[in-house]
Amino acid sequence: MSERSEKPLKAAAISERALVCVVDDDQSVREALPDLLRELGFSTKAFASAEEFLKSGTVSTAKCLILDVAMPGMSGPELHRELIARGHPVPVIFITTPPDPVKRQQLIKQGAVDCLFKPFSAQALKAALDTAMGVKH
Repeated sequence: MSERSEKPLKAAAISERALVCVVDDDQSVREALPDLLRELGFSTKAFASAEEFLKSGTVSTAKCLILDVAMPGMSGPELHRELIARGHPVPVIFITTPPDPVKRQQLIKQGAVDCLFKPFSAQALKAALDTAMGVKH
């Protein structure tokens, strides 16, 4: 098998084991994003709020979180800080609208893998997930 064909297999093997949780108050995002994640080979669960995610029992099994920045109650960045404080430093990809490059840089400096602006492409999401999962290309 060539080196070229081994890389996609490695990425697929990693993603099949990985649970990616989506936390977003927008129902349409909670319906569409998990479908895309499953197409990319990930296991997924969606939550309407940070509080719902924290109560779910999924905190210790999630390999990556996709968090909306602005949500009622606890925001995405507040959830990220709470998880770190609890000893669960899971990789986080933030999603937000409207585009705010300054906020994006702040979130990345605070430890986020990436901050994607809605609507984002499947390729941009895949690239962020590969980074979160440590997949090398």
